Amino acid sequence: MDAFELDELLRRLDTSRHDFAEFFRAEKLSLTIAYWPAGSVDEQTPHAEDEVYYVASGRGRIRVGDEDRDVRAGTVVYVAAGVEHRFHSIEEDVAVLVFWSPPRARARGTT
Repeated sequence: MDAFELDELLRRLDTSRHDFAEFFRAEKLSLTIAYWPAGSVDEQTPHAEDEVYYVASGRGRIRVGDEDRDVRAGTVVYVAAGVEHRFHSIEEDVAVLVFWSPPRARARGTT
């Protein structure tokens, strides 16, 4: 069994800026924990993998393609591979669990 505690994963990140880390990798899935402080700018670019974001804490907005919506703890957002997306208007520090399928091509980079 692989099991993780989000609080522990978040403690490993640099919360003074956007940071993230991969913490699990399998044949068809990888997981990262990502953090954006309030007021920060999300500069990510589209990825080659499908993603599912689970917002663990915080408040802001996400833009996926030409759609915009509020996010808060408990929000789940699917982003298809190659689709432009980014968090914005981050009012409270946002912590996000990211599911990648297939597994993310690289372990570190811009999420």
